[in-house]
Amino acid sequence: MNDRSERIRNTLVPFISVILGFLLGGLLMLVTGYNPIVGYQAMFRSAFQNSISIGEILVGAGPLIFTALGFSVANSAGFFNVGLSGQALCGWVVSIWVALSMPTTPKVIVVPLAIIAGALAGALAAAIPGLLRAYFGTSEVIVTIMMNYVLLYMANHIVNNVMSPEIISNKGVTKIVGANGLLREPWLTNLFGGSRVNMGFVLALVFLGLVWFLMKRTTLGFEIRSVGINPFASEYAGMSSKRTIVISMLISGLLAGLGGVVQGLGTFGNYFVQGSSISIGFDGMAVSLLGNGGSVGILLSALLFSVLKLGGQGMQFAGVPSELANSVIPLIIFFVGINYVVRVALTKISVNKKIVKKSEKLEITPLKQEGADLE
Repeated sequence: MNDRSERIRNTLVPFISVILGFLLGGLLMLVTGYNPIVGYQAMFRSAFQNSISIGEILVGAGPLIFTALGFSVANSAGFFNVGLSGQALCGWVVSIWVALSMPTTPKVIVVPLAIIAGALAGALAAAIPGLLRAYFGTSEVIVTIMMNYVLLYMANHIVNNVMSPEIISNKGVTKIVGANGLLREPWLTNLFGGSRVNMGFVLALVFLGLVWFLMKRTTLGFEIRSVGINPFASEYAGMSSKRTIVISMLISGLLAGLGGVVQGLGTFGNYFVQGSSISIGFDGMAVSLLGNGGSVGILLSALLFSVLKLGGQGMQFAGVPSELANSVIPLIIFFVGINYVVRVALTKISVNKKIVKKSEKLEITPLKQEGADLE
C-alpha cells in the first residue's frame, strides 16, 4: 500500500509542478497588465499551428532527451553531472569535424562514424571528473562546472585555429555538412512539411529504451543504483564503487555527447563559435528532474520543454514580452526543485483522508451494534 501511494505521489508531483508553473506564470502576466489566457492561447497555437511546428517540437526534444538521460544515469549513481553542456559541445564539434572531413564518403559510413566519434568525445570529457571523483574524492559539481568553460574555449580554439581551412566557411563558422553526413532524411522532412526534423529524435527514442533496459534489467544498472543509494554497503557486498562511478560517468558523458551530435548533424548541420555553454545541458537536467529520471517521464518532459520554447516565441506576437514568455520554464523548474514541499503536502492530504475514513468507520460500527441490541 505504501509503495502504491509513493508511486502515485511520484506521478503527481511533476504534473502539479507544471500546473503551478503555468499558474504562477499567468499570475505574472496578469500583474504586469497582460492577459494570460490570450498569452497561453498564442503559445499553444504557435506550437501546434501546422506540421512544420510539430516537426520543430521533435527537433528541440531530441537533444534534450539525450542530455536528460545522461543526467539521470549519473544521478542514479549518486552524483550530479553538471558538465552536460561541455560534454554535448564535444559531441557537436567532433561529429561535425568528422563529417566535414569525409565529403565524398557514402552516408552509410560517415554518419555512424560521426555519431560514434561524438559519443566517445562526450564520454572522454566526462571521464575526467569521474576519475577525480572516484579516486580523489573531489566534488563532481565543481569539476564539471569548470570543465564546461574549459571545453567551451577548447572547442572555439579548435574551430578558429585547428580545423582545416577547407572546412571553414567564415571565421569561427564551419561549412554546412553535406547530405552524406546529416541525420536528416527526405521522407521525414516531407512528412513534417519541410521542418528540420531528423533521425536524431528516432535515435533518442531508441536510447530511451536502451537506458531503461540497462538500469532496470542488467547487473551494471543494479550496481549503479546500489552505489547511488549506499556506496559503503555496495562495497561490502562486493561491488567496486570506484569502477561503478567511472562507468556511470562515462555513460552519462556518452549520452550527453550524443545530444551534441543530434544538435550538430541534425538541427544545425554545422558548428559555430559559442559565446557561452549551450542550453541543452542545463535544460536536460531540468527535463530529467521533471521526468523523475524515468524514460517515459523524460520523453514527456522533453516534449513539454520543446513546446514551451517554441510556443514562447508565438506569445510575443500576442504582445507578451519575451521575458514573460520565457518565465514559465524557470517557474516549472522552481517547483520541481521544491518538490519536497509538494510531496509533503500530498502526504498530509493522504494521511488526513485515512484519518477521516477511520473515524467514519469508528462512528458507524457502534451504531450498528446498538441497533442489533435493540432487536
